[in-house]
Amino acid sequence: MRIVGGKFGGRRFSPPARMPARPTTEVAKEGLFNILNNIIDFEGLKTLDIFGGTGSISYELASRGAADLTLIERDPTTIDFIKKTAKELGIDDILHIIRGDVFKFMKQSTDRYNFIFAGPPYALINIDELPLLVFEKNMLLPGGTFVLEHTPRNDYQKHPRFQKMKNYGTTVFTFFTLPGETPQTTE
Repeated sequence: MRIVGGKFGGRRFSPPARMPARPTTEVAKEGLFNILNNIIDFEGLKTLDIFGGTGSISYELASRGAADLTLIERDPTTIDFIKKTAKELGIDDILHIIRGDVFKFMKQSTDRYNFIFAGPPYALINIDELPLLVFEKNMLLPGGTFVLEHTPRNDYQKHPRFQKMKNYGTTVFTFFTLPGETPQTTE
């Protein structure tokens, strides 16, 4: 696993072999952040990484200047790896790890974020609930962006907050936005 950009760009980490996470491929992650760099100024942002997995997306966000990172993950081995990596990067003071069920967290959370990323297991049966919950629970700040990673079998183009989608083979990123004026949006 490699951080593709920002101040930690090029740093490599090796997740434990038995980790149940499916990390976003390096090619897809690089493509995602190329798009995001054109629409978001990460400096000082409050972010949420649900289905945090290896923590790869949160490391990229921190590398680009995000100031407040929350990551939701339920696997204890994965959480230990994330804690170790955050300490090595010196971001353990800004990375808040919550161990638990993503849907339970989303239904109870009252926090709002500039950027939310969801990289759920591709076989997740209730994946379609994720964009609904983000907007029903008012989890995005005005001008905020939500990115959902999924397979080509899911299509969110009819969602009222749909912005665009980008396909990287078996990985698709769908971008949703909450309209509003905020300094974080540059497009």
